[in-house]
Amino acid sequence: MPYCDLPKDQLVSYSPELACPPDLDQFWSQTLDESRGASWPPIFTKVETGLSLVDTFDVTFAGFGGHPVRAWLHLPRDLVAPVPGVVRFQGYGGGRGSPLEVSAWTLAGYATLLMDVRGQGSFWSRGDTPDPVGSGPSHPGFMTRGILDPHDYYYRRVFADAVLALEALRGHPLVEGDRVAVAGASQGGGIALFVAAVVPDLWAALADVPFLCDFPRATQIAESDPYGEIVRYLRVHRDQMDTVFSTLSYFDVAGLVRRAKAPALFSVGLMDPVCPPSTVYAAFNNYGGQKRIVEYPFNEHEGGLVFQQAVQLEWLASLEPPQAFPDKVTAA
Repeated sequence: MPYCDLPKDQLVSYSPELACPPDLDQFWSQTLDESRGASWPPIFTKVETGLSLVDTFDVTFAGFGGHPVRAWLHLPRDLVAPVPGVVRFQGYGGGRGSPLEVSAWTLAGYATLLMDVRGQGSFWSRGDTPDPVGSGPSHPGFMTRGILDPHDYYYRRVFADAVLALEALRGHPLVEGDRVAVAGASQGGGIALFVAAVVPDLWAALADVPFLCDFPRATQIAESDPYGEIVRYLRVHRDQMDTVFSTLSYFDVAGLVRRAKAPALFSVGLMDPVCPPSTVYAAFNNYGGQKRIVEYPFNEHEGGLVFQQAVQLEWLASLEPPQAFPDKVTAA
């Protein structure tokens, strides 16, 4: 896959002026307040997996509108004192998967909550959480469900679920509530950045090749789905372009992250045709907190994989005690 985005010197400084609705903060404050008002205590049910180093719990917590959302909680076995935590969000089409799919975070000593993405989980990883809210006409997939009104848009519910997943893990007695990070790749990375934008006391955010960034540019240059779903919708609904992009402006993570305060670690694949590197840099350059990005010059949407996991483990451990770190590194 050749380079198909901006030249490198323009790429690393790309910071678009994205539309910001005047009621953006009110919209998200009201959304989260309403969902918290409909919440109920999370349910943690221990399950047997046959794994000798991990305790696993089937979790149900209240998401958007009080809707039940499923998750797995993995804890290092036989904890006697609270540990830091990581909430992980899945990529597009994925669900929480199997309880045997334990991440390196748990083996490194972190409590790990893997959240189902409502309505997803049939593309590549199984999910167990339906989305009980309907939609008007939409293109197959999730990107255009309810896209004519921000109150109806699919990602309003997903983003609210993510914040409440963080709060569910923070409230667990074996988790250090002030040391919980959010993490994910692609869609999961975009969701993690949203949480960083609206939770002022978040410990840290880890976003790999993040999706849901800079919709105006992404829909023009991304070579594949999921951004292509929006393109094909507008190919049919030619008269709805202004309305669609008005809705998306409430969910464009590249603009929302100006509000973020937590330290953040990004990664980007410079040959990525799914989440073009300029859209990742739009979020990185706008990010309001301390930040670092790792570039993978010859990688596509897979990004750094285990190479990035090694960087993440070292970086998150460095946050206590806080240490200075460079703005940008390039992977070897």
